[in-house]
Amino acid sequence: MNDEAALILIVEDEPKLAALLADYLKAAGYRTEICADGREVEARVRQLAPALLLLDLMLPGKDGLDVCRVLRRFSEVPIVMVTARIEEIDRLLGLELGADDYICKPFSPREVVARVRAILRRSRAGTTAAAADSPLRSALQIDEARYSAEFRGQPLALTPVEFRLLKTLADAPGRVFSRDQLLDRLYTDHRIVTDRTVDSHIKNLRRKLDAASPEQELIRSIYGVGYKLDW
Repeated sequence: MNDEAALILIVEDEPKLAALLADYLKAAGYRTEICADGREVEARVRQLAPALLLLDLMLPGKDGLDVCRVLRRFSEVPIVMVTARIEEIDRLLGLELGADDYICKPFSPREVVARVRAILRRSRAGTTAAAADSPLRSALQIDEARYSAEFRGQPLALTPVEFRLLKTLADAPGRVFSRDQLLDRLYTDHRIVTDRTVDSHIKNLRRKLDAASPEQELIRSIYGVGYKLDW
């Protein structure tokens, strides 16, 4: 599918603004759907599988930050936050939770269309690049059915939590995950743990990967944000 045929889900509770964005996106060749309630976004994303979300922060039912947090537990759909909240902490928090871009109101609808087009093209290019085999990518073998992994032909003696951590990072190479996002994926029983628990698991996982390939650091720390896996 080319990016002009992509479906954009507009999550905005101001009807006139949502309609304006829809009109400009349709004029650019995109398909659009509108959702006005934060509580409905997860179901709409699962049902529609949109190519990108335009997500307002100030929503009835559930705010945009909470929506973003929920979506990132199961979806890599690009998210552009659109909001009147311009404080730096809001922007940083939105990006840390997994948003791909941030547009402050008031804005030019043409700018929104340009940002959408740019993000979809980067997303498509990133998918193509991730699909290409690299020596490191082919060196890491993950068998989800058996909960086992090998790196450079050597079995990795991973705990279940370490296995889920490695798979989460390997499924989205290059993406930075915050500690909270990783915690959401590591513990299925919703136990209470601190975000520093992730640091401990990362340390152990790095040690086991280093034993198989000491010359290559697969898992990188991003200061103040979290961790990512690089091929």
